[in-house]
Amino acid sequence: MDSSFLAYIQKLEIIGFFAGYPLIYAITIFIGDSIKVKKAIVTRVISLLPFAYALVGVLFLGFLLRKFYPDYSIQHIKQIIQQPWLVLWGLLAILFSIPALGKKKVLSLIHSLIFFLLPVFDLFMYLFSTGADNNIVKNDMKVYTASLVLNLTSLIVLVLLSSLFAYYRKR
Repeated sequence: MDSSFLAYIQKLEIIGFFAGYPLIYAITIFIGDSIKVKKAIVTRVISLLPFAYALVGVLFLGFLLRKFYPDYSIQHIKQIIQQPWLVLWGLLAILFSIPALGKKKVLSLIHSLIFFLLPVFDLFMYLFSTGADNNIVKNDMKVYTASLVLNLTSLIVLVLLSSLFAYYRKR
């Protein structure tokens, strides 16, 4: 197989995990600021945003480990990873599970903007380039939608787990 095709597939995988987070972040902050609901619920959801992003990073690590299985040698890893800087940047999302980094929510947004720019760049190339293929944009948007679902699901799971732990702590 062509390595550019494998690099494109890996780029789609990375978009699928991380690119949806900035929109989820923006919607959560917007809803939290505009809707007058219990402030404790909104504060909890907003405080869990970086940890949801870290959970997606852990899921990405699991995906990579599954991809490397059964050969975890350096040569095999070099052969599989076509875009090492993007993969390494994606794995750095796990660091947001550290409470000191988790308190700085804007850092997780800045970190994820790199991945958000990947489909934006493809869209830009499609709109302003004469030879660009629209299938690339279609693929990006399908994968971006899956990324939105993944990031929203991780946030919902963490909110539910946090509420469950808070409920049992009170009892």
